Amino acid sequence: MSAQTFTVNERVLCYHGPLVYEAKVLKTDVWDASNTQSGVIGPHYYVHYKGWKQTWDEWVDGTRLLKFNETNIALQKALQSQSQAAHAASASSSKAAKAQSGKDAAGAGARGGIGGRKDGARGTKRGREEDEGTRRPEMKLTVPEMLKVLLVDDWEAVTKNNQLVGLPRKPSVTELLEEFKQHVLAQGTSTHLKDPKILLPTIIAGLQTYFDRALGANLLYRFERPQYAEIRKKFVTGPTVQVGQEKEMSAIYGAEHFLRMLVSLPQMVASSSMDGESVGLLREYVNELLQWMAKEKDRVFVPEYDSASIAYQNISRS
Repeated sequence: MSAQTFTVNERVLCYHGPLVYEAKVLKTDVWDASNTQSGVIGPHYYVHYKGWKQTWDEWVDGTRLLKFNETNIALQKALQSQSQAAHAASASSSKAAKAQSGKDAAGAGARGGIGGRKDGARGTKRGREEDEGTRRPEMKLTVPEMLKVLLVDDWEAVTKNNQLVGLPRKPSVTELLEEFKQHVLAQGTSTHLKDPKILLPTIIAGLQTYFDRALGANLLYRFERPQYAEIRKKFVTGPTVQVGQEKEMSAIYGAEHFLRMLVSLPQMVASSSMDGESVGLLREYVNELLQWMAKEKDRVFVPEYDSASIAYQNISRS
């Protein structure tokens, strides 16, 4: 994806949070270490999202852009459909326990899911999506209701309340995965998971690697990008970072962003070349991971988000 190039006036698809939106490239530039605004070096593109005010226009790197073709349009629709289904369920469950959260979740669903954009008719056409999905193995996750509520609260905190997850997080994604690994292995022969001693290390490593690659590309909301740029400068690209001492983002971010990735996995798997057996194994392990995170939610999820300063808010809008 990052190897592709895009031109001015090109019609594209662009990741924003966990969803994909139609956009147009308005201008291009190449950023280096001296002028990067995102912490990422290389080609960048200033895009305008179709149907949205110019205040949403932003610079993105090539990892967030997709060519406008049938395959990627199908991916866009699948992401929107999954998000709407998850938020419809979370809206009804939230109303029973927390009336205001249920009301907000319903609003999020109307806006097209976690990403908070008002997609209108673009997010409602599901009739043709199933034909695209039947060609590949499906990965259906069982997301606990309490985690669905956390996803909606996470969206609201960042996009509506101008709040951020304090970083670095403890436990980090790396530490979470290690704790989950020990949890599964401690069950011994009582676990229903297939060959955990053999498969678990590979699955854990794969999830961690995917998180590191996906975070900057499609797991962040626009409001979080200045924070991400600062984190990369502090731990990866900055002048005080010693060679060989760089940190992966999985050692900095925690359960909040990791959960965003996990609920996006079905769409990513649908566009991959994974065989049915591999998808089935991954599904079982990820479902077990989600159940474990639900049980440990009071410990692994941050209880309160940090309110961003006025200076930060101004930077995020520039």
